[in-house]
Amino acid sequence: MLEEGLRGKAEVKVEESNTARQVGSGSVEVFATPMLVALVETAAINALAGRLPPGQTSVGTHIDLKHLAATPVGMTVRAEAVLTGIKEQRLIFRVEAYDAREKVGEGTHRRYLLEQEGFVAKAKAKTKAKAKIEAQG
Repeated sequence: MLEEGLRGKAEVKVEESNTARQVGSGSVEVFATPMLVALVETAAINALAGRLPPGQTSVGTHIDLKHLAATPVGMTVRAEAVLTGIKEQRLIFRVEAYDAREKVGEGTHRRYLLEQEGFVAKAKAKTKAKAKIEAQG
């Protein structure tokens, strides 16, 4: 059962592979903003772990995130997500991230609950439609 106040966490060690230089979001060897986005999304997903009915999943629909401070290679970044709002199928999380020294990110993240099978089928239908259009023309 979903209820406000559910919490999830996730962490990752900063390595060369998740720096701004490597993922193409900058030219320095610090934790990349796109990787911070992925980390806070993982924390939100972890808050829902074991609480959704079989066949149901959630997808990210919106993120408003401030990347407040740089984290160098070798340090760990920890993200926390707290479910602060539920409106039908829409979930709102408050998210924060920290390294060993300070808060490095904060914001909100929204997720939407849906049936996984139908969602995947709809996404795959795009490929079939594209192939049909290309074949026609």
